[in-house]
Amino acid sequence: MHEFEDIYHNRVILSFEDHPFSKEPKHVWVICYYQDQWLLTSHKNRGLEFPGGKVEPGETAQQGAVREVREETGGHVSNLEYIGQYKVEGRDKVIIKNVYFAVIDRLEKQSTYFETNGPVLLKKLPNNIQKDNRFSFIMKDDVLTYCVEKIRRSSESK
Repeated sequence: MHEFEDIYHNRVILSFEDHPFSKEPKHVWVICYYQDQWLLTSHKNRGLEFPGGKVEPGETAQQGAVREVREETGGHVSNLEYIGQYKVEGRDKVIIKNVYFAVIDRLEKQSTYFETNGPVLLKKLPNNIQKDNRFSFIMKDDVLTYCVEKIRRSSESK
């Protein structure tokens, strides 16, 4: 387990165990890869971030992850892998999110990307992402750092 503060000084606990905080989390975050590039979305208010959001009633977290990727980027998930789960202990509420790694097999242009401006492809994530104003606050804590490292280690061992 990894414990740290986010940029708002909320306590964050990240675990790579199997659903340590909730078997049915209400939020998902999906680190996406498409044709040797990172696939992000441009949120209208927050900036560049990986797709994610709330799990809708009647769907599993995995179904929510696939839907969020499609809605926010037009991406079609060919492989979805559970990475871990994290809990943010905010002042008003606790949020628990599943983190997934998704391989995208194709992007489909859409008439709307919901609350985003659609897909953004990056060859690499910047080293100074915490100070880069183009990126959402969601990208600026250690959840991203630890998860990308886990994805890299996992892909090297295959």
